[in-house]
Amino acid sequence: MQIQIRKAIKLNLEYFIAKRLITAKDYKSSISAPIIKIAISAIAIGMIMMIVSVATGIGLQQKIREKVSAFNGHIIISNYDNNQSEVTLTPISKKQDFYPKFTSVPGVEHIQAIASKAGIIRTETAFEGIIFKGVGNDYKWDNIKEYIVQGKIPNVNGNLNEEVVISEFIANRLNLKVGDAFNTFFMKENGYNLRNFDVVGIFNSGFQEFDATYIIGDIRHMQRINKWAPDQIGAFEVFVDDFNTIEATGEQVYAQTASTLDSKTIIEKYSYIFEWLQLFDFNIIVILVVMILVATINMVVALLVLILERTQMIGILKALGANNWSVRKIFLYNAFYLIVRGLFWGNLIGISLLLIQQQFGIIQLPPENYYVNQAPVYLNWGYILLLNLLTVTVCFLVLLIPSYIITKISPVKAIRFD
Repeated sequence: MQIQIRKAIKLNLEYFIAKRLITAKDYKSSISAPIIKIAISAIAIGMIMMIVSVATGIGLQQKIREKVSAFNGHIIISNYDNNQSEVTLTPISKKQDFYPKFTSVPGVEHIQAIASKAGIIRTETAFEGIIFKGVGNDYKWDNIKEYIVQGKIPNVNGNLNEEVVISEFIANRLNLKVGDAFNTFFMKENGYNLRNFDVVGIFNSGFQEFDATYIIGDIRHMQRINKWAPDQIGAFEVFVDDFNTIEATGEQVYAQTASTLDSKTIIEKYSYIFEWLQLFDFNIIVILVVMILVATINMVVALLVLILERTQMIGILKALGANNWSVRKIFLYNAFYLIVRGLFWGNLIGISLLLIQQQFGIIQLPPENYYVNQAPVYLNWGYILLLNLLTVTVCFLVLLIPSYIITKISPVKAIRFD
């Protein structure tokens, strides 16, 4: 009976002291007040930085991958002599076992035929070198529809026509707009071929390498200029349903194609872009480590100040029979409360900033450096929850070390401490 009473008194005492520590308004006038405010602010700022860095880092990676694959597919199948150039040199027959459905490789979502040829657009006032990308009725326009800023996509399903979409970059340089016509010269061994095209749409991907190069139209123009048969094309573009498995799928695609054909993933084709993107993973990790380290150091300092400020209280609790772990828990509860307060404000501000950027695109980026016009945002509640749990866990485990000082405090000396 006495043991139960003692436990009840002990629990009530711990609850009262913990509640007093947490809800006390004397923080404003105590020595620890500015330290506590700094600790809470450090956790909030750290969480803001972590959420924003992860969201924008992953968002930028995904957006650039989407743009590269939208204009090239995930895997390109071509003749060996076409791999070092965007221009088709030797035709491929469309009569392949893997076309029009690549069913032999799991994970392949779509396959389409294309043909490309270099040319020069000539207007009355200027000229521009371009690559005409010819596409057919199997082309997946959904991938680039979001980049159409004016007009529509060309009709490649009916009779052969002169409709094309050009980039906003080329349109501005040549002073072209939707509805205009222009001449394009395609070089050949003994002269050139002249074709007249009509601008029906203008796109802006923000990817300078594509915007400064491509116009898209009917593949039959390329077949006629190259004197190819209707079933001859330049290359196949393959789309996969999971980008994370692109390398494994690329190996399977290569194994399923004829020995005269080669396949290359966009990671291999644009290795310099994807190597640059991998640096973002390292940058994100560095930011996470630094922010958690700063928040942890501030919380350790705050806890040490609280312990020092309430040394007499610790001595009284020990004199009343409280063991070391019971007293340590009181301060750890208080530290946990401060961490939660910091996380609350950090999440609130961080998520709000991301939503504002997602809706209004306030932060703009130079596309020639970042391949996008504005900072993209990837908002996922899973990684936000994981960041919060990581911060709480690391801070709480580290705080066990300074709380050990409580075990070294003598009740007699603590009560007399001033």
